[in-house]
Amino acid sequence: MIRYRVRLANLNSHHFEVSCRVANPAPGQRFSLPSWTPGSYLLREYARHVTAIRATSDGSRAPVEKVSKNSWQCDAAGSDLTVTAEVFALDRSVRGAFLDAKRGYFNGVCLFVAPEGLEADPVEVVLERPDDPRATSWRVATAMQAVEVDADGFGRYRAENYDELIDHPFEIGEFAEADFQAGGVPHRLVIAGRHQTDMDRIAGDLAKLCEAHIDFFGLPAPFPRYLFLGYAAGRGRGGLEHRASSSLMFSRDSLPVPGHDTVSESYKDFLSLCSHEYFHAWNVKRIKPRAFTPYRLDRRSHTRLLWVVEGVTSYYEDVLLLRSGLIDAARYLRSLGKKLTRVYQTPGRLRQSLSEASFEAWDKYYKPEVNFLNANVNYYGKGALTALALDLTLRKESGATLDAVMRELWKRYGEADEGMPESAFEELVQAMSGLDLAEFFATAVRGTEDLPLAELMADFGVNMELRRDKRFGRVGSGAGNTAAPPLELGIRFRPHGAGLEVAVVMADGPAEQAGVSPGDILIAIDGLMLSEKNLLPRLARCEAGQTVRISGFRDEELLEFPVTLAPAARETCVLGLADKPDADALARRQSWLGC
Repeated sequence: MIRYRVRLANLNSHHFEVSCRVANPAPGQRFSLPSWTPGSYLLREYARHVTAIRATSDGSRAPVEKVSKNSWQCDAAGSDLTVTAEVFALDRSVRGAFLDAKRGYFNGVCLFVAPEGLEADPVEVVLERPDDPRATSWRVATAMQAVEVDADGFGRYRAENYDELIDHPFEIGEFAEADFQAGGVPHRLVIAGRHQTDMDRIAGDLAKLCEAHIDFFGLPAPFPRYLFLGYAAGRGRGGLEHRASSSLMFSRDSLPVPGHDTVSESYKDFLSLCSHEYFHAWNVKRIKPRAFTPYRLDRRSHTRLLWVVEGVTSYYEDVLLLRSGLIDAARYLRSLGKKLTRVYQTPGRLRQSLSEASFEAWDKYYKPEVNFLNANVNYYGKGALTALALDLTLRKESGATLDAVMRELWKRYGEADEGMPESAFEELVQAMSGLDLAEFFATAVRGTEDLPLAELMADFGVNMELRRDKRFGRVGSGAGNTAAPPLELGIRFRPHGAGLEVAVVMADGPAEQAGVSPGDILIAIDGLMLSEKNLLPRLARCEAGQTVRISGFRDEELLEFPVTLAPAARETCVLGLADKPDADALARRQSWLGC
């Protein structure tokens, strides 16, 4: 058994101390840290946070030397070898490790050095209580199997192997908690960070949501217990799936206030995040591409199926909110319209395919540059749009549904614990439906054309309209006369002390044609000061086709750009239930939306 010991060594300097003890090590035994974490496809090189490392063997110091970017080697070790690493932890995200005087959190990839060649061996972890008076009330939350722990959760845990070891994050500190049952399985919700909320209400809502997920795939649930690890922050949002838990970061203002029973837009967003990560317990943690079986955590693992594991999950995150009764059909369509709007506001959807976006995620999606929106597409959003189109196509033209396809994927690859071949999804869809969908997949997955969603929606008694964007700040557009179309500069910006800092220049838009570049600081329009607050009224006095003088700085040099204003593009998707659909459309809508 590989034995680890974790100390919260120094809260002020944000350091964990982690030791790994190996009996009968191999000659020249190596230890390594992963370069990435499953579910987040970027080489984060966790070894860079190791600030010191040492080794002892048979009670004496042993030499340890770094031999690659993420591995160390111990020569001349005896029958017992312990390697101890000090790890700096100040990453608040769900992908990292964090430690200060208020809380501790870690993903195993950040701390647990793997003894190479022994990754299949069983593992024991001892988590020590911090020796700091500020941490006397701290507790532990993790889905890892406890062996011998105290009332607060400090003590001994066990995992079957290294792969399981790094798949159970730990929350350590003060937190609120609530327990509930779903599918006959105990579930636990903990929320750390400052917040004021109704934990019983959230637990009740999550119980309905989790039941809907388990009903979707069928009993039994694939885990003996499940844990939602939440952190309520001032800003930031994210989630990371694990085999029996999920790490969630969200705004504290998104949580429901005690005494209020409505589902606000921000609370709905919180529930969608929970739904997304919970669906991943099936789709990607167990139904996974063959490229991930096994995970090779020292290098990129390319697959063209990220749109399936993320896009299909993004589609179902709100579908299952609807089926659980937490939102109604009208609310679902509003949320779906926002998803589609984000895709239509991305010119890169016409340049990069879903297949390419999946394969290139390591170097593009997780490393976005200023031209990202113009050259790339988000496989979450475009994947959800494609899953929607596929589901509607199957429902209209065959007896199959995307629901049935996902359940069959679960049986063939999830329950069977087999990696999914790159062609398996498309082949299964066609086999189950009896349809020739080669053209659909060529367009939706390997092509860059927009799908005929308006026509598909109409066949389900749903109206779809693309409108001009009137929201100030999204694309720099405004409208004064309601009879006139809103205008756009073709930029996205952030406030700056001197005016507006250009973040993105949209492809083929007025600003690009005038020579505006990302990073420019725009300070005036037709000689009048420009700011986030007055851009809208400035544009309200203009007309489409009018040329205005935009003044701004680039590298401290004052420039002037003649920008010819254009009507805002029709990119905002608005969905609504048709008043009087025909009988066939109504039947399809009832099967899909339940109304």
